[in-house]
Amino acid sequence: MQQTWFMVIAILCCLGPNDTLGIWQSCQPQPTCSKCLRSPGCAWCKQKVFLKSGESNERRCDSPESLRSRKCENVINPKSEMEFRMDKPLSSEKDDVIQLKPQSIEVKLRIGQPEEFKVLFQRAEGYPIDLYYLMDLSFSMKDDLDKIKNLGQDILTTLHSFTSDRHIGFGSFVDKVALPYVSQQRSRLANPCPSRMEKCQPAFSFRNILPLTNQAKRFKEEVSKQNISGNLDSPEAGLDAIMQAAVCRNEIGWRNVTSILVYTSDDTFHMAGDGRLAGIYRPHDGQCHLDSKSAYEGTLQDYPSIGHLSTVLQSNNMQLIFAVTEEIYPAYKALSELIPHSVVGVLKNDSSNVVELISDAYRNLSASIVFEHEQAPAGLSISYRSSCEGGKESNWSTRGECNGIKLNQQVEFTVRLNATDCLTKNAPINIKVQGINAILTVYVETICDCDCEDRQENSSHCNYNGTFHCGMCSCDDKHLGQMCECQLSDDFDSIKAMSALCRQTNNSDICNGNGHCECGKCACHNQYRGLFCECDDNSCPQANNKMCNGKGSCSCGTCMCNVGYSGEKCHCPPEKERDCWKEGGTTCSGHGQCPCDHCICKKGMTGQYCHKVEEPCSTRYQNCTLCAVHDSKYAGVNCDKACSGLTPVKMEGPQEYDCVLEGFTFYIEVTDDGNIKIYHADLPRSVDKTSVIIGSSVTGIVVIGIVIIIVYRLLVELYDLREYRSFLRAQEQTDWKHTQNPLFQGATTTIMNPLHDGVE
Repeated sequence: MQQTWFMVIAILCCLGPNDTLGIWQSCQPQPTCSKCLRSPGCAWCKQKVFLKSGESNERRCDSPESLRSRKCENVINPKSEMEFRMDKPLSSEKDDVIQLKPQSIEVKLRIGQPEEFKVLFQRAEGYPIDLYYLMDLSFSMKDDLDKIKNLGQDILTTLHSFTSDRHIGFGSFVDKVALPYVSQQRSRLANPCPSRMEKCQPAFSFRNILPLTNQAKRFKEEVSKQNISGNLDSPEAGLDAIMQAAVCRNEIGWRNVTSILVYTSDDTFHMAGDGRLAGIYRPHDGQCHLDSKSAYEGTLQDYPSIGHLSTVLQSNNMQLIFAVTEEIYPAYKALSELIPHSVVGVLKNDSSNVVELISDAYRNLSASIVFEHEQAPAGLSISYRSSCEGGKESNWSTRGECNGIKLNQQVEFTVRLNATDCLTKNAPINIKVQGINAILTVYVETICDCDCEDRQENSSHCNYNGTFHCGMCSCDDKHLGQMCECQLSDDFDSIKAMSALCRQTNNSDICNGNGHCECGKCACHNQYRGLFCECDDNSCPQANNKMCNGKGSCSCGTCMCNVGYSGEKCHCPPEKERDCWKEGGTTCSGHGQCPCDHCICKKGMTGQYCHKVEEPCSTRYQNCTLCAVHDSKYAGVNCDKACSGLTPVKMEGPQEYDCVLEGFTFYIEVTDDGNIKIYHADLPRSVDKTSVIIGSSVTGIVVIGIVIIIVYRLLVELYDLREYRSFLRAQEQTDWKHTQNPLFQGATTTIMNPLHDGVE
């Protein structure tokens, strides 16, 4: 276990500062200082005399460690840095409420060098609340309106349990005054109630009845003046009303405090695209359109889309509570999932539970904290890690989130900023808590340019043909080279001609892509060398995780092995160290070669030391055995050729070996000196095994068949005997009686003549 920890610590020590953040970076050399700083893991050497002859300016761009190892004394390697512009402590003071710390940060980022900082949030006790009650005034909400008229004081009392500074307002909606939503008959426009006996006010899309106020009496007075209205279709202009209530901040009277919008309805809603039914094609512009009477007709613009509405609510820090009847709860539940920081509650048919619903919904919203940012500029990624109750940190995510947060409970978020490209704009980024007026402003700047103060035009170091800046020469249009020493002619083709001198073939890249052309000669990059930078002394094959096995040097992609070692990887040890023979034996038993560290056997031989015959019963050994048995005179076999390199040995007495041939048996053995011997002998006289096997099989089958038949017959006899005895017992127990069928009439009928005296 201790060894494992030592290994982990050693690995961490070897990693660079960016590696510990999970980002492995290797420097990709660049030709200028600015481009070098934009390459992750790179630093720039601005030392005047640093490059060797023929080296390109890209050699100035390398890892800081590599530059210092090459004796560069002036390395430009700026780090990401951060400065707190405003960092006031958290406070619940009424006149100076601070729920987010810090409030403003300035960050300078190197590409590929993330910067992290901590953010604290604590929901302030008694933080002011603005609640705007938005009610559906279609005819089906008639009983709800009667109930709401007397609930203003109850709502303010409920809010008082959260804060002493609370305002309440009231607005209503029906639908757009256009077909097919609202009837255009003059009488129905004036009174859209289903029955003429009822009295309704004309329809409207949205109306701000009462701006936010802390006076419950005004709420009751204004709501009491309201009358129900009506429309033709079921969906209402609820999204229209929410949009106007959110964007008309001055008209509604929203303050920079906790803003809650309570939406009550007993039916579904129209959305973007539905306006086309009335010939309204213009998309909603997200602006306030209340007239002098604080009303919005909505006949010029389509209904807002859900995405647009969600964006507006987030930008205005609105928390939305849907109080709807049970029948339409699923529709608003789906809508709530698309609008951040919104909840849905089931409203009773007469809205009698609306106060309780508002209280529960606000507690649920307050217990959930979502920390996120506005759209980040291209080239910048922002991620979060949350530390909620218990101090356990979450994984990195696109936003921070904590649930079940209590009042005055402090939560911590870690924010990571990482630049993947240079930012074109330095506009501030707002990071905020959903539904709460608490914003952290982050000013991000990327470090993409070198801050060098040594700029010299027509510098002598550049042969008066260029500008010296950040340790390198930037040549004019007529010159090239490390010190602008190479002059070009006016002919444009001379550039092509000069470049052609740096191509190994007509089709190859300049300097094979491993360098650049200076005055017709290749200046190679990094480890490359050669006339055309064709050689890479770090590209040789490896063995045992070492280049050339650590037993040679790499030259132009080929291993140059030390004395005694061989192979393309120098992986073959000296001959005396190779494992290619048994103790006391010959190399590969004389049946193979040992070019490296193991035997390569001849055809027909196998084994680590080629000491085994691959097919010991093959035709070759059969023929030699036949020749040995028949005294080298066997028809159809050239015995001299068949036994070449083989030594037959006659064994005494009958034997049984693996290989059998015409009454003989033999086996092969390879001696330590490589000699192949064939040991052969006569087979023991024995009964023909094939006949025995066949006879035994047939006899066994016949016997088994007879036994099965006998057993079957015995079982049948026993069964018949048992049935017969059962029949006899039943017969003995039978008591037969003689009975006459009462319906039977005999075939003979006797008739007596009463006048007959009986005398014949």
